[in-house]
Amino acid sequence: MADQTYAADKHPPRGGTTGGSPRGGNHGGPLRGGGIGIGWRPAIAGAVGGLPGLRFCEVIAESLSGGDRVPVALPRGVAELRGRGVAVVPHGVRLSLGGAEPLDPVRVTHLAACAAALEAPLVSEHVAFVRAGGREAGHLLPLPRSRAALDVLSAHVRSVQAELDVPLALEPIASLFDWPDDEYTEGEFLTALLERTGAMLLLDVANVYANAVNRGADPEALFDAIPLDRVAYVHVAGGAEHAADPGVYHDTHTDPVPPAVLALLERLRERLDVALAVMLERDGRYPPAATLRAELDAIAAAAALPSATLAGAATLPGAAA
Repeated sequence: MADQTYAADKHPPRGGTTGGSPRGGNHGGPLRGGGIGIGWRPAIAGAVGGLPGLRFCEVIAESLSGGDRVPVALPRGVAELRGRGVAVVPHGVRLSLGGAEPLDPVRVTHLAACAAALEAPLVSEHVAFVRAGGREAGHLLPLPRSRAALDVLSAHVRSVQAELDVPLALEPIASLFDWPDDEYTEGEFLTALLERTGAMLLLDVANVYANAVNRGADPEALFDAIPLDRVAYVHVAGGAEHAADPGVYHDTHTDPVPPAVLALLERLRERLDVALAVMLERDGRYPPAATLRAELDAIAAAAALPSATLAGAATLPGAAA
């Protein structure tokens, strides 16, 4: 049963948003016009910097030093991308928005400082927790889909939004298990969260695929259960089954993007009436630059977007200058 306690705000909070297309896709979103992006990592900085049609990229917020009273230092490659007009989104991984403990104000302040230093169009974080009892897990952990968890998560999201001058997008994670006695389906939980907070959605189709495969479910079913008009942008990543763990699909970010994930991206694109903003996540075992470019081209083809590997694709028709 969907939560009925909170209605969507008529006026969204700072860091929130309202608009969107009834069919799906946010016309007035912060990455309006869509396009191809990639996660910026130092190991592939040269390859990323050499993409003439790159529309946007993402940088792990916690990898940036500074904040509070010390200016955030941008890596040279990130600064160069900003200098040529590529949008850069700080992506947080350690706020622990779903944790039962209070948010660390230093981490929240740092995320806001990263957004300001990057002149970011939005910020993103995860629907997850990463610490409990003062211990850091080192991983993104799933939340129980309960009313109590939704209350805590919503309150924490609101607290972060209050410190931001740009929208906040929330990413549901891939997980190998669900907590027992969930009170919501995933679609109900996410919809209630977005309604309560006015936040946007970072939809990772690789996570959707992984969760569906490991539960024997239809990955497209989640598309029917969530407000696609709140999608700010989309992640795509690789994964694989491990030889030591047959039958279980792992969202590795170190393997090629499988055809099934690209097919799911196509299905998502067919449901929307606006151009998607889609980015590749890669976090290790980096392939040669030519292989990386080919993977970006495959993602662009699935999303019906101009290639990031060709000049002239960085700004789409109708996109803001």
